[in-house]
Formats: sequence, structure tokens, C-alpha cells
Amino acid sequence: MGTFPDNKSSDRIAVIGGGWAGCAAAVKLSQAGKRVSLFEAGRTLGGRARRVEIDGRTLDNGQHILLGAYRATLDIMKTVGIDAGQAMLRLPLQMRYPAGTDGMDFIAPRLPAPWHMLTALIRATGLARDDKMALARFTTTARWMGWQLHEDCSVAELLERFDQTERLTRLMWTPLCIAALNTPPQRASAQVFLNVLRDSLGARRAASDMLIPRTDLTALFPQQAAAFIERHGGSVGCGQAVSSIAASAATSGRWDIGLRQSDETALFDGVVIATAPETAADLLEGIDGAFDTTPLRAFTYEPITTCYLQYPVQLRLKQPLYALTDNPDTTAWGQFVFDRGQLSHAETDAGLLAVVVSAAGDAIAQGHAALADGIAAQLARQLQNPLLKTPLWSKTISEKRATFSCTPALSRPDNTNMPPGLALAGDYVAGDYPATLEAAVQSGIKAASLYL
Repeated sequence: MGTFPDNKSSDRIAVIGGGWAGCAAAVKLSQAGKRVSLFEAGRTLGGRARRVEIDGRTLDNGQHILLGAYRATLDIMKTVGIDAGQAMLRLPLQMRYPAGTDGMDFIAPRLPAPWHMLTALIRATGLARDDKMALARFTTTARWMGWQLHEDCSVAELLERFDQTERLTRLMWTPLCIAALNTPPQRASAQVFLNVLRDSLGARRAASDMLIPRTDLTALFPQQAAAFIERHGGSVGCGQAVSSIAASAATSGRWDIGLRQSDETALFDGVVIATAPETAADLLEGIDGAFDTTPLRAFTYEPITTCYLQYPVQLRLKQPLYALTDNPDTTAWGQFVFDRGQLSHAETDAGLLAVVVSAAGDAIAQGHAALADGIAAQLARQLQNPLLKTPLWSKTISEKRATFSCTPALSRPDNTNMPPGLALAGDYVAGDYPATLEAAVQSGIKAASLYL
């Protein structure tokens, strides 16, 4: 997709990294009339939210849920011509466990805020009066506080401070925390968790909706972003790893970009570095005036594992998404199961279930085969279907560095001290959100704005 650009164009911007942050930055720059060159080291756009080809099947490297609150993501998808209503299944906020488990059934009706949450709480089954009162107390107090803490703490400490019950914590707050921050409540940032709740539970009803992709993640945005960039005169190169960034010796204020596959360099007026933090640090090392790269190397990371299990095509769950309770048969367990046959437009996904294990360090340690067996047993028991214990095919995909550990008072870099003409983008850049698609898109848009 595209070729290495020549050195004669003016007002040209290089975007390094074809994940969601880089694609968002490149789209906004292209929309503003800049001539953009997008470089992606991998063969597929999307970064840590992309499609993969395995055993002749098209899958995602991880199952994702978006929220109606993701305004930047939804807006930029619209910009490149994506109909979100067709591309994603919109479900009301819910935490629904299979019938017969020690779970709960919580689903927000399509009523104006805050009545949708109040009605959902009144109708919820599997929660005692004390649990419901605790949930009401939490949301009321958080609103009164403006969803702000004077000093950050862990989510576990916040829940204890708000007198949340053990059952509500286990069935609702812990799964929500892990799903949103991919960090266990004992070491997850309470302030970032409140930010997510503020923009979903605490906002208009539609903001709390859950949006589940019906297509693969590359087609959901990056692929259309590439087409948009090229229509606007830019270029997109996959398999093009940038090896160096250097201030131009010939032209003040401009930057030479070198590719790993070639001795050739190209000259750009600006550069957006939308790579992983360590890669960004490597590129910035040695540039005069670049800020201290130590924070870029200080992140710790959390894995996410998705286990795909194929069953006969006739298999269909009673609903497209279930939360799952803890599995006593194994030290790791799936938090959510998705019926891809109900979600996907592809007929090949009929009978395919995707089970997500967030903060999945223990899961990876067991080995993929043991994890798949444990999850299959978990599904068979909780969905009360013994046939689920023996899938026809399974594949487990682990992203070992899926997200940064979103810990309290975490220092995240921004663009304040970057040299003129250089900008960072990525879900790890300073912002209100944890490592989500929305955080990535917001950072890309902000980085692009520096050149507009």
C-alpha cells in the first residue's frame, strides 16, 4: 500500500506506527490537507487491535468491546466512511451471567439517564438489597465528588472506602475494572476507573452502550483509514520499519526518516511517533533536545488472552455476550464469552465462541492447551451444555504486552517537552483513559493537532 515517498514535497508529515493512534493521526492530518506518509513495521495495520490469519481463518488478535462514550473513535470512523451501526452491534450496558450460576442479571433499559441506571438496579436479579444499596451509594457519591479524587488510590481501596459489598465487588466492579483497565483492582488506578465510569455510567444513556465489532478489527477502522489517506494523496506502507529519526543537516526544522530495509532517507516537516513506548524511546535517543526517555521505558505491562473455540455451526448461545464467574477447576478463568456467530457478518464464524481472559498472567503460565481445556470446562458447566467441553477446534492468542499496567498516580508522558516537529501518540500518552482504543485515537488526534 503505497511507496517510499520522494524528498521534494513540502508540508509533509511522517506517521510512524499503523496502530489505531497512528491511523487516527494520519487521517486527521490528511483531512487537513497535509501530505502524510504512514509507516507500519508489521504486515497488517491495527497494532494491538488487528486481524490475524490462523489455520486459514480470519480472527482478531483479541476480542474487543467499545463504549458509546468513545466519541473520538466513533467520529473518526465516520470520517473515513464507516457506518458504526452496521460495523458494530450496540447493546445496552449489561452484566449478565448464565442462568443457574451464582451470578447476577443487570441490564440497562433504553431510558434517559439516569433513569436507565436506576431502573436497571431495581430490576437486577442476583443482588440482595444491601448490594443494590451499595451500588446506588457508590454512583451517588461519585457524582457528588465530580468523579474526582484528591489523591489517587487503588480500585480495591476505593471500593472499600465506599463500603461496597463482597458480592457486588466480585460480580460487577471487579469484572468492569479488569475489562476497562486490564489491571486487577488491587493495583488499578481508582481515578482512571472513575474517569471511565464518569463518561459511561455518569453520562447520557447512549454513552453507556456496549459496542461489539461485527467485522475484524483491521477492517473496523485501520483498513478504511489507509484508503482515506491514499485518497487524500498520502501513502501507507506496511512492512516498512523506521530505523532512525534525525534532525536534517540541510534544512533547519525538518527531519530525516530512515528505513530499516534501505539506506535511503526521506525529509519531513514533522513526525508523529505512534509506536510502543520502548520503540519510541529508541527512536528518540540521541536527538538533541529530545525529552528524557526514561518514562517511556518505565511502563510495566498486562497481557490479554483470547481463547477461540469452534463448535458445530448450529451452536447458538441465548445471547451474544455473557459474563462468567470464577472457575474453580483452574487458576485462570475467562471473564466474558462472545458468540461470534451472532456478532460477525462472516458465515465462517457460526458456532465460534471467543472467551477473554484479561490481566492474564496466570493464564499464560499454564500453557495454551491447559487454558483452552479449562475454559471449555468452564463454559460447559456454566452454560449447562456438556457438548461445550469438547470443541472441534481451538486457538489461544495471547498479547503479552496488551496494555500498560494502569496503576495509581502513574506518570504518563505527553508532548510538552518534545522537540519542535516531533510528537508522541499512543494509548500510553497522558490522558484520562486507560489503554483503550479511545485513548489511542484521542492521542493520535491530539498529536495531529500540533501540526494544524
